[in-house]
Amino acid sequence: MGKYTLIVTEKPDAAARIASALDVLGKPERNQKSGVPYFRAQRNGEIVVVPAIGHLYTITSRDKMRGYPVFDYEWVPRWQAEKGASKIRTWLKVISELAADAESFVDGCDFDIEGSIIGYTILKYACGEKQQVAKRMKYSTLTTEELQQSYERLMPKLDFALVEAGLTRHEIDWLYGINLSRALTTAAKEASGQYATLSTGRVQGPTLRFLEEREKEILCFVPTPYWKLTAKISMNGTTVAAEYPETLETLKEATELKEKSKAKQGKIEAVKVTESLLSPPVPFDLGALQSEAYKLFHLTPMRTLTILQRLYIGALISYPRTSSQKLPPSIGYRSILKKLRANPAYNRHTAELLTKKDLKPNEGKKIDPAHPAIYPTGNLPQKPLDDAPRNVFDLVVKRFLAVFAEPALRQNVDVTVSISGVPFGFSLARTLSEGWMKFYKPYVQVKDDALPTLSEGQQVYVKRVTLKEHYTQPPPRYNPRSLLQKMEKEEIGTKATRAVIIETLQERKYLRGTDNFAVSALGFEVVEVLQKYCPIVVSSEMTRNLEERMDLIQQGKENKQAVLAGAVETLKTATAELRTKEKAVGVQLSQALQRARLEERTVGFCPNCKSGQLLILHSKKTGKRFVGCNNYFQGKCSTTYPLPQTGMVKPLANPCKSCGAPVVSVYMRARKPWRLCLNPQCPSKGAAKP
Repeated sequence: MGKYTLIVTEKPDAAARIASALDVLGKPERNQKSGVPYFRAQRNGEIVVVPAIGHLYTITSRDKMRGYPVFDYEWVPRWQAEKGASKIRTWLKVISELAADAESFVDGCDFDIEGSIIGYTILKYACGEKQQVAKRMKYSTLTTEELQQSYERLMPKLDFALVEAGLTRHEIDWLYGINLSRALTTAAKEASGQYATLSTGRVQGPTLRFLEEREKEILCFVPTPYWKLTAKISMNGTTVAAEYPETLETLKEATELKEKSKAKQGKIEAVKVTESLLSPPVPFDLGALQSEAYKLFHLTPMRTLTILQRLYIGALISYPRTSSQKLPPSIGYRSILKKLRANPAYNRHTAELLTKKDLKPNEGKKIDPAHPAIYPTGNLPQKPLDDAPRNVFDLVVKRFLAVFAEPALRQNVDVTVSISGVPFGFSLARTLSEGWMKFYKPYVQVKDDALPTLSEGQQVYVKRVTLKEHYTQPPPRYNPRSLLQKMEKEEIGTKATRAVIIETLQERKYLRGTDNFAVSALGFEVVEVLQKYCPIVVSSEMTRNLEERMDLIQQGKENKQAVLAGAVETLKTATAELRTKEKAVGVQLSQALQRARLEERTVGFCPNCKSGQLLILHSKKTGKRFVGCNNYFQGKCSTTYPLPQTGMVKPLANPCKSCGAPVVSVYMRARKPWRLCLNPQCPSKGAAKP
């Protein structure tokens, strides 16, 4: 076998696409060695494309003891540090063997921090220090055209500034995670004698703090009453609700105004007509797309990211892990629109945009030096997509179309009505020109009101005036969308890691609920411990400062060793404080863990005896689990419900609508969770739809 160029890619699907794009016939030879796939392509010589399977190397402590603090670490193959990663050993062996016969090397991994680290570590450790001579592919889509251009215009060397920033981020996150998590876990285990994984980290801590602060606001909130005065009025056959413009804080004032406004007729005092242009939306960056997908389809940020990755690998969209809101002309606006036109769903709107002399997107301010905003490549799915991927793909396409469209024009009418001298007001609006909104339907919804003839001095008929008591509301709990937005606003985490952090907080049982996050007892205690003994660990300011310094490394303006040294000093102080207070910390956390375990088993109030709690229990005789009332142990209640014996069971807050019995969510491996009413005699036949 002659010499060849070895291209290292991030995943097998990407390797197949790159090999297919680069082979002159588009038919690379697929090979396999010890279960590891690789491809041979011909293009001005032989090319071998070999994939990784994500990160093949990781960080571990040189000292194999399980204590803390830990500051001496090294990068090693994952199979040496992680259980269940044995196939990584074979994978690296095959890559090393392929590297031995290669004459040149190319890093073909995704052009971002994670991809750069994957390529760099493979070239350095598995290929024998080839990171110094390797060239770099840079692409934002996996389309044939862009991959060919990327190979023809190889960067002469690796993106070392991006690599340094990535290595720094991984090493700092590892240092924070391993030291703080071990400190908490060790303290709890020493106090209770039971092992339970407790974790926190550089981004996890401040994020949990946001949630804890909001939960305290909600728990401490005291509702106060206020009153709203509303008049139902009719004019020219149209009935509207007009409101007194101010919040009424006392019942006396509200009642007096209501009595004063008792009349059969009123008069229009003022009509203000304005027109407003609504600019098209800006292109999607990852955070905005995750936020929109949650709002529209109720997809979690992590689920959306997984779907986007699949669409990217399928060459249907551009690289999703971007913070850019820019679409450069180099992506070929017209070419993309022409390809999308082949889909009947987009034919009419793409045809309309193609008649424009100039295609200019309405761009946002955010810039990402590595990639443009998320956009469709123009390629259409070769086979039908499932519901969620289809929805996300459609959203990306329609957002792309909308950014090239004209502004929408809305007319707003603000009316002031006097009833016995008491002012009331109402507003009506309608769309004069849809502009971009017709391209973005059904993802934009605006209300168009019927506008009757209105003029100052016009008489209106008063149907009734009502006074209604309201109460001030606490701030809402964070949901996946609003928490993602909060993290982005506070500039903690990265576009690629924020969704993972949210899932980790849920997995650690620091949160309850999947939509509106309530902080669990355990979550409260973890934040309290960290705030008491090492407050800097939950400081968003500290985390933001580190993010800024790592960005400066990426720009070549900051030194990796200086950033690491600062992080280590902070950690030394924090871990020393936790060590001296280990006993107190352990007692506090072990008690919280006990409450968390009970909280996890609690299904809700017993619907029969009304005073007991329903708990998930195990039979001493059979070992089977079931739900029973804790009043059983006092001989007061014998309520029980059967449970499925496989899968993870999570209690849900609301009882069954049909029978009032408790409802749980059952999680089975490789299946979507499903809701189950525990009452076998339930009219809904026991199970609600998944």
